[in-house]
Amino acid sequence: MLNYERYRPQEAFAYNERTWVQKSIKKAPRWCSVDLRDGNQALIKPMNVEEKIEFFLMLCRLGFKEIEVGFPAASRVEFDFVRQLSDRKLIPDDVYIQVITQCRREQIIKTFEAIEDMPRVIFNVYNPVSRLQRDVVYHKDSGEVKYIATSAAKLVKELRWDREFEGEFVFEYTAESFSGADMDFALDVCESVKSIWGPTEFNPMIINLPATVEDHMPHVYADMIEWIGANLSDRSSYCLSIHPHNDRGTGVAAAELGLLAGADRVEGTLFGNGERSGNVDIMTLAYNMFSQGVDPGLDLSDEPSIQEVYERCTSMKVDDRHPYAGKLVFTAFSGSHQDAINKGIHMMEKTGSDIWRVPYLPIDPSDIGRTYEPIVRINSQSGKGGVAFVLESYYGYKLPKSMHKEFARVIQDISEKRGEIQPAEVYKAFDEHYIKVKGPVDFLGIGIADTAFDHGERQTLIKLRFSVYGEERELSGLGNGPLDAAQQALEEELHVRMRILDYSEHALSAGSTAEAVAYIQLLDQESGRIAFGVGRSSNTMRASIRGLFSAVNRLFYPGELMKDDKRQI
Repeated sequence: MLNYERYRPQEAFAYNERTWVQKSIKKAPRWCSVDLRDGNQALIKPMNVEEKIEFFLMLCRLGFKEIEVGFPAASRVEFDFVRQLSDRKLIPDDVYIQVITQCRREQIIKTFEAIEDMPRVIFNVYNPVSRLQRDVVYHKDSGEVKYIATSAAKLVKELRWDREFEGEFVFEYTAESFSGADMDFALDVCESVKSIWGPTEFNPMIINLPATVEDHMPHVYADMIEWIGANLSDRSSYCLSIHPHNDRGTGVAAAELGLLAGADRVEGTLFGNGERSGNVDIMTLAYNMFSQGVDPGLDLSDEPSIQEVYERCTSMKVDDRHPYAGKLVFTAFSGSHQDAINKGIHMMEKTGSDIWRVPYLPIDPSDIGRTYEPIVRINSQSGKGGVAFVLESYYGYKLPKSMHKEFARVIQDISEKRGEIQPAEVYKAFDEHYIKVKGPVDFLGIGIADTAFDHGERQTLIKLRFSVYGEERELSGLGNGPLDAAQQALEEELHVRMRILDYSEHALSAGSTAEAVAYIQLLDQESGRIAFGVGRSSNTMRASIRGLFSAVNRLFYPGELMKDDKRQI
């Protein structure tokens, strides 16, 4: 039994004047990737310099304009990497690199050494403001914690001018562990830092408010963000930034609600890598916006290539169920889901609509570089719609609806024994059970002998060659078409009574090698049993006759069916 009595609910901030509930996200925020610092420090094996450079260049290609590249005062590797970005002239003209440091004098001075000659810099200083951190880690009262923040702001401002830094310089203050802070105190610290730096509408600073540890449900974080935005003076002089983590598994929700609450900027990582349960996942956030018709402001159209670089450089793996990126997220095993997806895709093809509306698929996988191949996968839980979807999508066979259930039983029998079945195996089973099926009655050939008139109606006279248990026979048949004539000839010769319930055909491929495929549903009028047969040929008439023979064997001789290799099915 879990010892829940050891824990107490976190005291939630109450803000009854909230307005974010009625809002929706209309545009993308300013994105800042922290993969190379916050994400990198959480890796079992941190990236080396060349891996970080490859990752940095990918982030630039994706459209990130703000990239936190490291904590240069923390280690020589971090310092050297920041310097290499400048020395090798790898920073695009429109990209700001962000460096981070604690509010310590020696670290701030070291960080200025790392950014010398940089064209555009965001200088991020942080210190914790939560009561828990003050009491347990720093053993300082609120006044001492505030002094740490304001002293750092003064030092950064002095060094900014004393060192004659000529590039564009943006000051960022991060109220670390903001989600666990007393709101009045957090506001006081941010206001004091802001007053020292002196930002303006034309030269704003960044106020960054992290959910360093998710202490609350995401709506509480949104309330805290909106309250700060409503009470921190001169709203036009600062960019309100959020940095959610994912300890409660609601990092994405917290970020989205934070944007509704007035945040202008999001710091996060690709695929949510980061300390503990991770940072907020920028990929999911951006794709969520995309799925609602909002331009995410990033080029994420080739998700597989992004994932390849990410996994190779970080040695992390994207989960199979990761939203949008997981290899199973556009996959349906459930029969009802498969049927709905199949109908949705056909409806779009039929209407020619440019608006994506397919059940169970929030976006078109091809829009982000994913393929349709894994959408419908077959196992024992799959239904008739999924099996039909695979045959049509991969091989072009458009099974009549009344045939779906019959063939689905064939596949289900196989999958219950072997688990998931690949598309090639679905096709093989279809080919063996319907097209290549052999039985006592084997079609050999047909020819149109003549046309005749019976009671004034035009009739077709055929010559039908076939074998029964290996004995070759040739019969004449008369009917209102070749198929009807063949049916009547077989009825007389085999002493059965049958009726065609359903017939359909379509072209299987285009061009000179085009084939026709015909589906015939046959009824045994004696027993009431029903079976389908399928025929394929470059000649439409032959395809229909082969379909008839397939159905006759499957209906009247089910225990004697043989494949081409003469092994019993």
